[in-house]
Amino acid sequence: MTQTHFDAPSEELLGKYSQLKDYLKSLGTVAVAYSSGVDSTFLLYAASAALGENVIALTASSCLFPKRELHEATDYCKELGIEHFVIEADVFSIEGFSDNPPDRCYHCKRRLFEQFLEEAKRHGITSVVEGSNLDDMGDYRPGHRAIAELGILSPLRKIGFTKQEIRIMSAYLGIPTAEKASFACLASRFPYGELISDKKLDMVDKAEQYLLDAGFKQFRVRIHGTDVARIEVLPKDFDRFMDLQFRNSVYSAFKEYGFNYVSLDLKGYRTGSMNETLS
Repeated sequence: MTQTHFDAPSEELLGKYSQLKDYLKSLGTVAVAYSSGVDSTFLLYAASAALGENVIALTASSCLFPKRELHEATDYCKELGIEHFVIEADVFSIEGFSDNPPDRCYHCKRRLFEQFLEEAKRHGITSVVEGSNLDDMGDYRPGHRAIAELGILSPLRKIGFTKQEIRIMSAYLGIPTAEKASFACLASRFPYGELISDKKLDMVDKAEQYLLDAGFKQFRVRIHGTDVARIEVLPKDFDRFMDLQFRNSVYSAFKEYGFNYVSLDLKGYRTGSMNETLS
């Protein structure tokens, strides 16, 4: 896999990073909602640099997130010397979750961040911060409403960091997630209104792990009905599916996971493609 070259951060961007640390320092103590993704890892690093031991990390353990993400979160907290607390999140206990309504993310985020607030208070911390960035404001994200209602802080949005700026600063600071692919919870692979189940989540998780192991960096496996997989990859990766042997290996693996039909989305990877059906 080729590495991305990031330019050195501009003086303006370095100034933003200083503002971020100053803002975090002003909070005194913080609990960082930490998923091991690009944004929350950068936020955790900055919080550690600003506050030292006055930072804890909170990570959800849920069927909506692959175990590899939890392991990466645990390892990085150890590397930074940050206390890390894993919160068990039973999403199927949330009323209506399985029915997957358009505002599903609101209910999930609200339950999860209520648990995060409780855990933070147990450690004498009143400020919980999360990693939304400026680019996240351009899509349908009902989870933001839950975050606002609960008083969760979004320092990267407040200071005005874009995703690309976060990647540039992460590379500059030696943060290992600078080139990590964007990820969203596995529930986002389901069309709104289609039933979410443990079995189908497991099918999607295994299918995406297969593509990750095959060397794909940015992709999604969307599930339709009970047995149709729609693969989204970057357009530059389309050529790999022109190889008969590779296509057959993908089909055989996905068949083993429970899919009967496997398709390639001709538009390619894009975030929030399930939102395209919303009016």
